[in-house]
Amino acid sequence: MRVTFVSAWLVHLYTASGALFALFSLNLVIQDRYREAFFWLALAVLVDATDGVLARRAKVSSRLPWFNGDTLDNIVDYLTYVFVPAVIAWHAPLVPGGWGVVVPCAMLLSSLYGFSREDAKTADHFFTGFPSYWNIVVFYLYVAAWPVLLNAVLLLVLAILVFVPVRYVYPSRTPVLRSLTIGLGIMWGVLMVVMLWRMPAVSRIVFWMSLIFPLYYAALSLVLDRRRRASH
Repeated sequence: MRVTFVSAWLVHLYTASGALFALFSLNLVIQDRYREAFFWLALAVLVDATDGVLARRAKVSSRLPWFNGDTLDNIVDYLTYVFVPAVIAWHAPLVPGGWGVVVPCAMLLSSLYGFSREDAKTADHFFTGFPSYWNIVVFYLYVAAWPVLLNAVLLLVLAILVFVPVRYVYPSRTPVLRSLTIGLGIMWGVLMVVMLWRMPAVSRIVFWMSLIFPLYYAALSLVLDRRRRASH
């Protein structure tokens, strides 16, 4: 009994480590050490991708019923997926000077709305509205080095999409094409690590190849959302 109790707490500690990674990343952003900052955010993504499996195996909800792991996960996700990336967009800077406050604020406020929705994660394992993948978006914008005005427009469009109730695939849990999604996601993760390792000299071929999975993800999400609406 004691071992299972400890294992449940260890899983929560594993989830909470993402908050520390956010702190380490933010400290590096302030020092303009963006490659290392993205490294810590990548570790946070790895934790987020694996802690759910560990939590279910450790049965944390039944062993620690008074401790809300979902709340902990949301707090950590907001720090790593939203807050630190917003600071990067402002500090790098990835947006024009006149937009330096507006765009990060739009990212922060829209995601607060998104995280607070009762149906942010649906019972059939979808996200409602753009699921605040700001860490990934900002990484791509930093690597691509596109015009800052284009960056600002893209970020604002995504902020608006947080409010549009399209359902997006939950990569590790949406049952439709789950094996394909996970397989492509793993290959995409490898390409992201390669880009991170090679920064700032990222191969254009690797960059464009890495976009295959995000395009697949967006297309699958739109198709499944359209089917759901048609069936209702």
